[in-house]
Amino acid sequence: MMRVLLTAGPTYEPLDPVRFLGNRSTGKMGYALAEAFAATGASVTLISGPTALAAPANLLITTLRVETAQQMYEAAAAAAPLADIWVFAAAVADYRPATVAAEKIKKAGDTLTLTLVKNVDIAATLGQTKRAEQFAVGFALETTNELAHAQDKLHRKNFDLVVLNSLRDAGAGFGHDTNKVTVLDRAGEVRSFELQAKTELARTLVALILTHFTAIYA
Repeated sequence: MMRVLLTAGPTYEPLDPVRFLGNRSTGKMGYALAEAFAATGASVTLISGPTALAAPANLLITTLRVETAQQMYEAAAAAAPLADIWVFAAAVADYRPATVAAEKIKKAGDTLTLTLVKNVDIAATLGQTKRAEQFAVGFALETTNELAHAQDKLHRKNFDLVVLNSLRDAGAGFGHDTNKVTVLDRAGEVRSFELQAKTELARTLVALILTHFTAIYA
């Protein structure tokens, strides 16, 4: 049975017991991908950041709930060695507060200065351990120089495919039930997919991933 590791949703990095640093990811694309992989008979480990979505009821999908980037990394690192395909669809926070206040930070003065430290780069770190028979897919959400940044991630993080989103495309990216993406592979091929429902796009992307995986490793 094909085994898939899939990250989805945002991460929340706590500032105090009340506040956190996060982003607008809803997890919809990642959850749709989990369902699409399961529909092919694959066993999916879905590592989900905080989201309002219910865990998929499909018995082929095991959902692990995490909150921070470090927690997501630890869960992914545990699942990665046994997975045939890795899909990093989560929007992971690049930085976290250097310290987490034990009590709610009270308002004082006109400004508040935060010191942030870099989070572990989950995909890049695990990419260093990827075996020859494993296949990795990354997601890139960009606002400028989209293709150049996506190509950089493809090679720097040891991906086999990168799925590029642009916030400049209406109806795509965070908070929508639709998405529009461009897929880049190591051979230099670039394929664009028009705006469509994330559930439909997920099926298309899974078919594309499995085609590439089979062509390389069959």
